[in-house]
Amino acid sequence: MTSTIPSNGRLINIGTHSLALYTHGPEPSSPSAPVVLFISGVASDALNWQAVVRLLSPSVRSYAYDRSGFNNSECSPLEPSAENIALELSLLIEKAPIPNPLILVGHSWAGVLTHEYIALKGTDQLAGMVLVDANHETQPLVFNVNDPILGTIAADVEPYSAKGLDTAHKLTQEEWDAFRAAEATEKYQLIMQKEAVENYGPSFETLRKKELGKRQPLLGDKPVYVIGGTRSRDWSGLYRAGVEKGNGTEEERAHVREMIRTVDKKSEGLMKEFLKLSTKSELVFATESGHFVQMTQPEIVVDGVKWVLQNLPAFA
Repeated sequence: MTSTIPSNGRLINIGTHSLALYTHGPEPSSPSAPVVLFISGVASDALNWQAVVRLLSPSVRSYAYDRSGFNNSECSPLEPSAENIALELSLLIEKAPIPNPLILVGHSWAGVLTHEYIALKGTDQLAGMVLVDANHETQPLVFNVNDPILGTIAADVEPYSAKGLDTAHKLTQEEWDAFRAAEATEKYQLIMQKEAVENYGPSFETLRKKELGKRQPLLGDKPVYVIGGTRSRDWSGLYRAGVEKGNGTEEERAHVREMIRTVDKKSEGLMKEFLKLSTKSELVFATESGHFVQMTQPEIVVDGVKWVLQNLPAFA
């Protein structure tokens, strides 16, 4: 099946292969006007930002892209490690080209990916950041999203249904269908395996070794807006659906109940770590959302972009 790139999308050749870039909103008013760039989490493409893009002010220029191997982008000759993804992102920005100051809006694993981008390119082009229930580099030391016992309880459970995402999302039916169709392809299964199973786990230690935390505030006074989701909502949904199927021993179920009981407090601690990125930072919690805040409470992400725009240091 060949994908048809929408009219606002184009393939950008980054030297080894091409990535699909989608443009929304008007041309920037000047070279110093900031633009928004959306970065998706692990095993996810540009389609999960559709509700946010629709709600953004029509005067804001924004970009979303499919990483290598996802949706309309070609496959990369490189492994999808966080370092390689950051390299390909930097090439995309250069070749597109996107010369304006960037407000990076990153979900989930993009917490790691944006930091690898900073490690590679510095912060000169960054205007600010919005982190959407992002993964902090110390997350696996605090809680394990891939806990094998949680996996046992959630075996054969349809995750979007169990987490309530299939009814709580704010996408149009057409947008939701496109999002699900992209994830049903063989192409998606291949890259998902590489990203989520093979490269996600090791990426945290690779980033920690760079010791960026010793250079805080990494962004100086550039505004950083941190949004925390409510992990316990997702895990509770998986737990209920798994128990309904008869999954897990009582001991395993008790283990998962304890995970659910403690995860939000642990997550809050990690979100607070992100506040150190800037002397100008803000933290809010999306209490009605699980992990995919941009799909269930997109207005909170839009508020984050607005807050960053309002708190930008005056450009010289």
